[in-house]
Amino acid sequence: MLTFKIQLALFMVAFILLIDIYSWQAVKTLFKKREAPFLKRLRIFYFILTAVFVLLMSSQFFVPFLEVNKMYRIYVSAFVFIIYISKLVLCIFLLVDDIQRLVRWIVRKISSITHTNKEETNEEQTKISRAKFISQAGVITAAVPFVMLTKGIFKGAYDYRIHQVSLYLKNLPSAFNGLKVVQVSDIHSGSFFDKDAVMRGVKMITDVKADLIFFTGDLVNNKTDEAYDYADIFSTIKAPMGVFSTFGNHDYGDYVQWDTVEAKQKNLDDLAQVHKDLGWHLMRNENLTLEIGQQRIGLIGVENWGDRGRFQKFGDIDKAKAGLPDVPVKLLLSHDPSHFDSIISKSHPDIDVTFAGHTHGFQFGIEIGKIKWSPSQYIYPHWAGLYQEGNQQLYVNRGFGFLGYPGRVGILPEITVFELRNS
Repeated sequence: MLTFKIQLALFMVAFILLIDIYSWQAVKTLFKKREAPFLKRLRIFYFILTAVFVLLMSSQFFVPFLEVNKMYRIYVSAFVFIIYISKLVLCIFLLVDDIQRLVRWIVRKISSITHTNKEETNEEQTKISRAKFISQAGVITAAVPFVMLTKGIFKGAYDYRIHQVSLYLKNLPSAFNGLKVVQVSDIHSGSFFDKDAVMRGVKMITDVKADLIFFTGDLVNNKTDEAYDYADIFSTIKAPMGVFSTFGNHDYGDYVQWDTVEAKQKNLDDLAQVHKDLGWHLMRNENLTLEIGQQRIGLIGVENWGDRGRFQKFGDIDKAKAGLPDVPVKLLLSHDPSHFDSIISKSHPDIDVTFAGHTHGFQFGIEIGKIKWSPSQYIYPHWAGLYQEGNQQLYVNRGFGFLGYPGRVGILPEITVFELRNS
């Protein structure tokens, strides 16, 4: 039986070949009037590029150096991804035209319409003209995702935005009224290449001068050593009342192979130590009280719990709440918003606000005024921003970093600044 790695490589190669063979039809149509030697050279060059793309994508699965090389894995893969997403758009245009022609051909055969030679000539000319128009329209349209996704890498990836949110809690003690809380999520330090840009983002966090800071998971992509190069930067994130953090699904190292179970566990233990070294209080199914004067609110933190795909269900909200004193307001840090959807909103009405991340807003979408769309919404009903369910609220942070595609289009990296209000 073929291993998953080989199956994935074969799928990618088949996808590239299929897209290139089909999109060649558009290229050939655009240069149809050029001489035969030119078309031959163009075809050779076109499919040499296809071979290069196949080699680039398949080699990372079988060449150990490339498999672990971060720049190759992220940016070469992103380059090929952008090229073939754009070509896929072109292929959709071609497919629609082919379907139309097939339907017309079937209709003619069924109705047995006879054409004169002149009619056939006119029809052939119309067909050529239409094919060229479709090819030109497809190429122009395909250029749109190419430009957007390329710009998203060079500009969107580190274009940090501060979101100001007033968080109203009717039972909030007066001593906490006006408290400034910053939330950061999904740093994914293993994806970063621009240390200066990350420093600018962290400075934006520290310049807020928050009373309290929450980090809601995914400090790394897979391994703890990804965080070491950025530990000095993130250690500057501090607040008078503390920085509190949780694990996200990527922090457990479940998406890479480990030589032993012990090695995987050591990686997680090392990551917990990183949180401690940063001065962050890592909350793993536990709670504490935050006090100002004689007034208190509760803070709860759980490990990752997700109900999409095969995400971990390590979060134990009952264990996390155990022993928490009777307080007027309870805040929860939980990486995956589906935890709120499936468990918190249904069985734990005493939790006032859940702070989550995880979705990244798909790193792609539209947010203009009240218009808000992303493919993420088809997977997560709550995917970015503030939501109200009965007397409970959920905030889903769009993420500080990026994963997979090394950029952002429309949905930019977020630093959330909350002001707690009791009226």
